[in-house]
Amino acid sequence: MTDTTTTIVEITDTARDQIIALREGEGIPDLHLGLRITGVGPQGFVYETSFLRADDISSSDIVEDHGGLPVAISLDSVENLRGAVLDLSGDGAGPGLVMRNPNVPSPTIGGGDLGDLELTGTTEEKIRTLLDERINPAIASHGGVANLIRVEGEIAQLELGGGCQGCGLAAVTLRQGIERAILDAIPEITEVVDVTDHSMGTNPFYA
Repeated sequence: MTDTTTTIVEITDTARDQIIALREGEGIPDLHLGLRITGVGPQGFVYETSFLRADDISSSDIVEDHGGLPVAISLDSVENLRGAVLDLSGDGAGPGLVMRNPNVPSPTIGGGDLGDLELTGTTEEKIRTLLDERINPAIASHGGVANLIRVEGEIAQLELGGGCQGCGLAAVTLRQGIERAILDAIPEITEVVDVTDHSMGTNPFYA
């Protein structure tokens, strides 16, 4: 069941103002901002943003109001967008939107998602291979990195660094992305625990 009681995507004030200015340039009243995930690329999820007329909005879309900007989120993208922040890029290349999303695509065994990656050796070696080859390249787009500290029985203890350390959404990143990937790919592990000292980090998603 989809939770519609909490805001799915946050939009910074600067991003909202930019989007509203672009919408006014269209000269069409009541346009919504449409958000959806269209696939997965080398750096994680691929997003599509567009202006939608009221007639273009599906009855299943989740519509949120962001200070006078109605946002229609495709139902099949809701869970992978939950907790994301839509912001203006600060790369100096001019105004552009960037999605800072704590969720990462989850690799799973079967269906060819792991490609030619083989997980062999001890449980620790399997986890480190999965982290190095699949998980860390995905969360690197957020400046994050996950390291295996130890395995105790069926529990893997991870430390999150870089952009993930100190992030208020790190628990969401761990539970919805990293943990799911490890549990799906390595059945010897039944639980993943974050042992990061988040008091030493910063909050990149809201910086």
